Amino acid sequence: MILLPLVPLACIPIAAAVLVMAVAGPAAGEQLRTVACGTGIPGTGEWRPPFTQAYTVSRRGFGREFHPIHLRWEHHSGQDLVSQPGPGPVVAIGPGRVAFAGVSRGGYGNYVDVAHAGGVTSRYAHLARIDVRQGQPVRAGERLGFEGSTGTSTGNHLHLEILVRGVATDPVPWMLSHGAPLNGKAVTAGTTVTSAAAAGGRGAGNGAATGRAGDSVDTVMEGGIGFGLPAPGSPRQASLRNQPLPIPAKVKALYQAAAARYAIPWTLLAGIGMEETGHGRTTATSSAGAQGLMQFMPATFAAVGVDGDGDGLVDIRNDADSITSAANYLVRSGVTDGPDGVTKALYAYNHASWYVNDVLHYAHAYGGGIVLGDPTGCDGPVDGNGGGGGDASLPPLTSDRVRQLLQWAGSQAGDAYVMGANGPDAWDCSSLVQTAFARIGISMPRTAGAQRAWLAKGNGFRIRPGTERPGDVIFWDSYLGPSRIGHVMLVWDPATRTTIEARSRSLGVRHFSYAGGPSHHIFEIWRVGNMADHPTVTKGLR
Repeated sequence: MILLPLVPLACIPIAAAVLVMAVAGPAAGEQLRTVACGTGIPGTGEWRPPFTQAYTVSRRGFGREFHPIHLRWEHHSGQDLVSQPGPGPVVAIGPGRVAFAGVSRGGYGNYVDVAHAGGVTSRYAHLARIDVRQGQPVRAGERLGFEGSTGTSTGNHLHLEILVRGVATDPVPWMLSHGAPLNGKAVTAGTTVTSAAAAGGRGAGNGAATGRAGDSVDTVMEGGIGFGLPAPGSPRQASLRNQPLPIPAKVKALYQAAAARYAIPWTLLAGIGMEETGHGRTTATSSAGAQGLMQFMPATFAAVGVDGDGDGLVDIRNDADSITSAANYLVRSGVTDGPDGVTKALYAYNHASWYVNDVLHYAHAYGGGIVLGDPTGCDGPVDGNGGGGGDASLPPLTSDRVRQLLQWAGSQAGDAYVMGANGPDAWDCSSLVQTAFARIGISMPRTAGAQRAWLAKGNGFRIRPGTERPGDVIFWDSYLGPSRIGHVMLVWDPATRTTIEARSRSLGVRHFSYAGGPSHHIFEIWRVGNMADHPTVTKGLR
């Protein structure tokens, strides 16, 4: 990661920076509905919404509300949520211990209280069924019961309360400030691994990817997000008759070095190496003309070949070059785009379903592993190699929304950088950007690469360096390697080329210069359209 000079906070007056942006054109002020990616997003960090399925946020929220049964105005101590398309399971919003699980004498019906650290209690009321017992420890995303209509209720829904040291607080801003906005998005139930040891990283032997020495990598997953290699399916071919062979120490070291450089499990490269040449035991040119340990066609190698051992040469028959080039090829082919991205990337390597399943069989035999990535279904080009440029016809964010965005982001200056953190006092680069946009009603994916793909999907458009405005989004490569976006930041003031961003563990959240951005392998600037999850200004709403 290239560290650039710090820019003093006082040098960047936010009001002046935002006011230089003009929003013009007939569509100024029009809000368009955000284009979602996939059907769900992964739960990250410590907190998450109480559903795994999609849901709606009821107008019956925290504060003085008219009670539909008592027929009078009363204080409503939580937020009502309704899962879609029908009642579904209710899960814990964070790790803790069940403080109560039973029937209320009041209007809650069946309800569960979960006590969390810091004096926080989450309450889940009107459940049709309770699936936990008092005193039971629970993880974030663990099932507590099933949505229902018990107690004083007019229909199936979940009444969610947040109590801080016994005092009820509005769940909507509380959840937002803790990195888990109640935005109606489906969120997968899986929990997040947040340490290399827990995930089988360095020293654990399963090949989970880690960053290069010297980078500020605190966990094995970018922004706390990753997914396991998918299981092999059928048909299989070579793996049915050829058992996985022992890997020569030198070749294994090359697999591990290339995997660390491109942030993928080394076992995936070992699976290809076993399938292709038995880890170099057979390296003759194939009948189709493929060469080297990883069996590249010369034309393909000319496009994706990289120098793996630093000797200044890129040689198709050099084992280090061949293995490192295979990692580069997989990343370019979308291996980080969720489990489907893994199978698609392997299919691109060799167009046969049995080949994909053979490689995955071998990869799991060597220990499996975690792929750094964001399995949101927000796939597409994320590597700066000429991918889609988004929708240039979109109206840009209004000045007022940019001001809100940057005022919140700027107020986080001085917070810590912690990989995988979702606030409120610590962030990584992508969670800071994600939460800043959530403050103005825009939900985007969790990782930098997926955020770029989300923009290209129709939520923004790429612009030329030198034409940026406050609130634009900058992407470049970082610890994930030269072929993959690994860092994201917000433009603060184009005149001084400064950002607000979560830069690294040692530097935290501050204002920095992006003047050296073009020196990166990837340097892209994007403008978010005037999008909203729930548009309020709807001229020609799409």
